[in-house]
Amino acid sequence: MKKLILTLISLTLAAALLTGCSTTTADPGQGGVKDYDTITIVWYPNESGNDLKGAREELGAVIETATGKKVNHQLTTDYAIAIETIANGNAHLAFMGAQGYVEARNKNNKVTSLVVPTGKSGTLDDAVYYSWLIVKKGNEGQYQSGNGYAIDNIQGKRFSFVSNSSTSGFVIPSSGIIAHFSKKSEWSNLKQEDLLEGGANMFFQEVLFGGSHQGSAVNVLTDRADIGAVCDTCVANYIEPASGEVNKVGTVYRVTANAAEPFNTLGGEEFVAISVTPVLNAPFVVNTAVLSEEDQTAILEAMTSDAVANNQKIFIPKDSEFKGLFSKTANERFAKVEDSWFNPIRELK
Repeated sequence: MKKLILTLISLTLAAALLTGCSTTTADPGQGGVKDYDTITIVWYPNESGNDLKGAREELGAVIETATGKKVNHQLTTDYAIAIETIANGNAHLAFMGAQGYVEARNKNNKVTSLVVPTGKSGTLDDAVYYSWLIVKKGNEGQYQSGNGYAIDNIQGKRFSFVSNSSTSGFVIPSSGIIAHFSKKSEWSNLKQEDLLEGGANMFFQEVLFGGSHQGSAVNVLTDRADIGAVCDTCVANYIEPASGEVNKVGTVYRVTANAAEPFNTLGGEEFVAISVTPVLNAPFVVNTAVLSEEDQTAILEAMTSDAVANNQKIFIPKDSEFKGLFSKTANERFAKVEDSWFNPIRELK
């Protein structure tokens, strides 16, 4: 996996400026785990929408059954808040991207990875999702190169990232941009921080942050941005392929007629993926300073069980109308993952 990603991207990781909660349920750096009867899971903005309430509650029910404790779902509108919440012990568990996990663990090494959804093989070998660069249908001609697409003409455009703590919505696309344009003399010293703001003398004319992958896609579809970074799994519940193959460059996607917010007024609108890059799957992580070892073990056993792998409200079959977080196309399931599995994200430079 490390070799796969290293050959695709050259990355400079930047430390994110995070703010968050000022109180803690326990001191993550001192003593043992305090008593608790409720387990809190904090969710990124992408997974905090009302349309995914059923999916969150189904996962919560698994944890409640495994531990005998109630589950509280803490929803957020900001990546930084979610990262800080798990790092400072105000949540026991979190579902977050690889970059957010790395940032949280850097803040507190009591935060560690628990499980990730596998790929079709049912193993970690193909446990990836995809980072897209998208443009509104009708504008894709500006980025065509031969029979395909290239990012040569994105300079000077209005660009929408997700959050500077997003793996597929900032870290991966920004590293790809730097790797491509630093070969040109004009941009030989281009750095990640140069992509955070727009302006006359900057790489982009304007830079927006959607706050979620859904928000970034909406920025493109409503003409606030010319190009946007989004991940396939975060927008999958709102779109369908209009032409082409999923996760292939050049595929056209259409917003479905009954799409939930924030796409509810954009039914029928289309966009084109001009770049597609694989990314390490997002983990469920735990703060071991506030979640007991007994509960960690119980949750791990439950989440990696066949019962959860076959739960159609957690791993969603293709034709299901249930709006969930993970797809079931073959042998997908949750698998235990070690912290070292995320070293490719740490080491990309």
